[in-house]
Amino acid sequence: MAKERAVESNEQCTHVMEGKQVPRKSVSSTLLELTEKAKRQRKYRFRSLYREIDLRMLYDSFMLLKPRAAAGVDGVDWHEYAKDLDANLSDLLERLKTHRYRAKKIRRKYIPKASGKLRALGMPTLEDKIVQMSAGRLLEAIYEPDFSDNSMGYRPNRGAREASQKLRDELFFGRVHWIVEADIKGFFDHMDHD
Repeated sequence: MAKERAVESNEQCTHVMEGKQVPRKSVSSTLLELTEKAKRQRKYRFRSLYREIDLRMLYDSFMLLKPRAAAGVDGVDWHEYAKDLDANLSDLLERLKTHRYRAKKIRRKYIPKASGKLRALGMPTLEDKIVQMSAGRLLEAIYEPDFSDNSMGYRPNRGAREASQKLRDELFFGRVHWIVEADIKGFFDHMDHD
């Protein structure tokens, strides 16, 4: 499957790559290599991951974003950014490589909760999302092998749905003596952030 994805990634990226100095190695093969190294050498300290963010990585990360997501403080949405994608990504890469890239402020929006309180949402700019996606994919490739298979939530193929299915299977087919449910009300509102 990884090989098929790499070929597909290469085919998708060709219009971005014309006339540019772009590594021929696919993003998926880079991520697989990082994962394999993390598995083989558990004590290895990865350095200079910054160089792994290239034009192909930025393009792939852009394509993974939701086109209908809200814009950040700059008002640029996915479709507007895509109109001049090659130039936008090349400029972003140049700013990253020369350390001139700075994340912009996050747009805040408050949505009502069932309890009558408001929940704050932060909406980064599209470029910030692209950079975050790229960095997240690199870090995920390195740290995912360290997690326990029982650790669920905000992990690839181990989200809330998979957690509830695993719980269902354990309850129906496993040996269960006690079930304890706990909910820490307003945990992040009351924890010491320092």
